[in-house]
Order: sequence, then structure tokens, then C-alpha cells
Amino acid sequence: QVQLVESGGGLVQAGGSLRLSCAISGRTFSRYALAWFRQAPGKERDFVASIGWNGDSTDYANSVKGRFTISRNNAKNTVYLEMSNLKPEDTAVYYCAADKRTYRTAQAVSTTLTTETADWGQGTHVTVSS
Repeated sequence: QVQLVESGGGLVQAGGSLRLSCAISGRTFSRYALAWFRQAPGKERDFVASIGWNGDSTDYANSVKGRFTISRNNAKNTVYLEMSNLKPEDTAVYYCAADKRTYRTAQAVSTTLTTETADWGQGTHVTVSS
């Protein structure tokens, strides 16, 4: 059974930092692009960041560029999202996703990952207070 388990969420003041982790099990990892999405209350799920299958490419939503960094550790089957200078508008449930297609770049998956084309975690809640 494929499982993606996010952790690291919590309550933080504006300007603070958090690092989210997503541990992936039940499937191979190293040949697949990975991504983070988020869903704010009452909003659609939005793309946040992605990293290509070999780690050479990354892509970020404009709203988080310069503040968030996605990385991966294939040996640990884990993808990370380092978040700094957090803003209240970053408040959301953050989901990690693993592509179901091999060898794709970050740019290729940033707009194509869906419930059918990726495996998804249950999410971790990030709340940024003003």
C-alpha cells in the first residue's frame, strides 16, 4: 500500500519558519518527480513546489518563490519543504504528492498532478498567525 505521510506542520507566527517532511513508502521513489500542494480553507488545492525526478529541476508558485525550498532525500524516501518568512496567506493544509510517471521534470508536473496522476498524502496543517 502506497503511503505518503506529511509531518512538521503547526502554528507559527508571521515571519517564522517551518520544515515539512513527507515520508513515502510502498512504492519506488528515485525516478519520480515530487511536489507539494496546499489547500487553504474554502479554497482550491494549489501548487506550491515541485522537484524533478533527479533533483535537477525545481519549480515554485510565484507566491512562495524565494521563501520556500523543496528538496528530496532518496535514501530516506523523503521529500521536504522548507518554509521561511511565512505569511498568514500561507495558512493551509499542505499535501505532498509523488508522480505516477517516471523521469519527469519539476515543470512538467507542476500543473499536471491530480488524484489520478499522483499519489497523495493526508496533509499537515500549517497555520501562520498575524
